[in-house]
Order: sequence, then C-alpha cells, then structure tokens
Amino acid sequence: MENELAERTYQYGRRIVALFEALPVNRVADVFGNQLLRSGTSVGANYREANRARSKPEFISKMGECLRELDESSFWLRHIEDSRFIPAQRIAALRSETDELISIFVTILKRAKTR
Repeated sequence: MENELAERTYQYGRRIVALFEALPVNRVADVFGNQLLRSGTSVGANYREANRARSKPEFISKMGECLRELDESSFWLRHIEDSRFIPAQRIAALRSETDELISIFVTILKRAKTR
C-alpha cells in the first residue's frame, strides 16, 4: 500500500500540473492555478516525508499536512470549476481522486492516532 499510495500521490501531482498548464492566461486563473499547483504537488512530497518520519508524532504531523493540502486542492479545484476556466467534465475525475485521497488520509490518520 505504501508504494501504491506514493505513486498515486505522485500521479495526482502530475495531473494537477497538467490542469494548471491547461488554464487560460488571466489574473484570476493565475491565482487559482498557482494556489492549486502548490497544494496539489505538495501532497506527494509530504507523503514521502511522512514515510521517513523519525517518530509517531512526526508521522502524524506530516500525514496531517497531506490532508490539509488535499483539502486546499479541493477548494481551488472548485473555484476553477465554478469559474468555468476548464470544462467541468475534465475536472470531475480529478475532484473525485481528491475526495478519495482525502478519505484515505483521514483513515490513515485515525489509525495512527489510535495505535
């Protein structure tokens, strides 16, 4: 599962990059896109750091960062969709993946906190 989730979070970041590159060039899209690019690509980086944590509290902290970045990505994806910069059907799968990853990280964090 660890390697699978590492790859999944990496691919999530790549999909965020592709969406960012497809955005139109205007001030609002630039702001939304830059925020999404930062939050969406940091999920995989934080996950890698969590797997190298030296303690349980450090692991929980880094996994919490993953969850916060996913939640922020969900927020910016919604703004992009509502602004109609990208067709909703193109964003739908990425929003679904965001929700699935959020669920996974919530479960991981709950388990880590109860052990």
